[in-house]
Amino acid sequence: MTAAAPGLPAILGPIRPRPRWRETRLLLIVAGAVIVGSVSLALTSQVADPGESHGLSLANPVHVAVYLGLLAIAHVILILSGRRMDEVLLPTAGMLGGISLLLMERLPQTQVVQSIGPWRLGLGDVQLAWLILSFGLATALAITVRSDSWLRLYKYTWAAAGVALLLATFVFGDDINGQRLSLTIGPVSGQPAELLKVILVVFLAGYLSENRPLLVEESTRVGPIALPPLPFLAPMAAMWAIALGIVVMQRDLGAALLFFTVFLCLLYIATGRVGYVVVGVLLFLAGAYLMYLIVPTVQTRVDIWADPFKDPSGSGYQIVQSLFAFGRGGLLGTGLGAGLPTVDGNLPIPAVHTDFPLAALGEELGLVGVTAILGLFLVLIERGLRIAASAADEFRSLLAAGLALVIGTQAFIIAAGNLKLIPLTGITLPFISYGGSSLLLNGIIIGFLLALSDRGVEPPPPPKPRGRLARLTGRVSRLETPAAGRAPIPPSPARRPDADR
Repeated sequence: MTAAAPGLPAILGPIRPRPRWRETRLLLIVAGAVIVGSVSLALTSQVADPGESHGLSLANPVHVAVYLGLLAIAHVILILSGRRMDEVLLPTAGMLGGISLLLMERLPQTQVVQSIGPWRLGLGDVQLAWLILSFGLATALAITVRSDSWLRLYKYTWAAAGVALLLATFVFGDDINGQRLSLTIGPVSGQPAELLKVILVVFLAGYLSENRPLLVEESTRVGPIALPPLPFLAPMAAMWAIALGIVVMQRDLGAALLFFTVFLCLLYIATGRVGYVVVGVLLFLAGAYLMYLIVPTVQTRVDIWADPFKDPSGSGYQIVQSLFAFGRGGLLGTGLGAGLPTVDGNLPIPAVHTDFPLAALGEELGLVGVTAILGLFLVLIERGLRIAASAADEFRSLLAAGLALVIGTQAFIIAAGNLKLIPLTGITLPFISYGGSSLLLNGIIIGFLLALSDRGVEPPPPPKPRGRLARLTGRVSRLETPAAGRAPIPPSPARRPDADR
């Protein structure tokens, strides 16, 4: 029988606001960078060659003010909560969100148009709304999640719910370009695979922390590789089957690669066995080759990756234009707003706001800017692993590590795809790509990491003595403190028991 999980640090006594000076300073840097970026877009529009259409949209100052106000409100709420949580996560995510807002404001607003009553919302409007929901959700989770038992004890229920969502998407999902990635229920539409990423980490953290002693136990050997009892290899086989099922049913290479990579990393963190990683990689390579043979979408993507210039105006058009964009950017970039994501109203890089945001940023910010953006993702990973290393128990440690790995693996997959290092998968860039489901997932991850980093409320200072007790305490302290310029009186030597004899 599983023992009840201890809760996160409890609130003892009245809550006292606690300053978060490092977070304050970092958020001021974020605000300055976003303001400078919006001013840069305005200046670029003034000097742009009128004979060349950059498709440039100005950053709406109201949107910028609302976004910075959102970060300020989240910061104040964390201060008022009095909790001792990580002070780097929110500014780092806020900087990535600010870059996303400026990019979506800079792109043609007609890329996304949604009508709500008499209002027509463009790309920047919708992205701002999702950013508000994402950071609002992160803040709410950070201050309200006080126990992890509802995650730990119901891991199989969460796993079953995730598989049910996946099957529902396959059966009832919207068919877009041969892929069933989104599910519409009434007026709400989203991609359940995004939520499945968090569910996967919760299940793996619970299963691995509970069965770690058995997974570490050596039962059989296959050559130099030590394996545990065969029944406990079932999760690896199940994850392999789920990854291949996602490829077959949804044609989603990115999600399959993400799930299996996070699974192998957590398995290695929990057991320290390299053999698991070797077996897992071999299984994935065998499955990938099998999918290449039987799934046309996989074969097409691999062929495009191998030689995109074979059909530069057809199937290889996106990746070819992405490489050209990085080439135009060079070391320092063309300048924010001075790139060519649109020419004469056409997009050289189709789906630049979802699949190729790094290419647009690489063109305008150059190698230096892209390196800085990837550095922000490394900061998020480092903070997540730091939280995992200092966690109170193994479940929270694996949960924090898994959530950090989701962001890191996802960023690597999309960045490597944009740079033609691996086949393009269509996965989103965390906090930067357009998309409500992805931004909400990112908010959930940041919220959980903040809650897991919580060290409780700082204990209040001891009460000061009053009245006669205060006067007596003051006299004692004056007697114990030597006067200025005077050596303290040495203590008298201890008397021996037989000194008076």
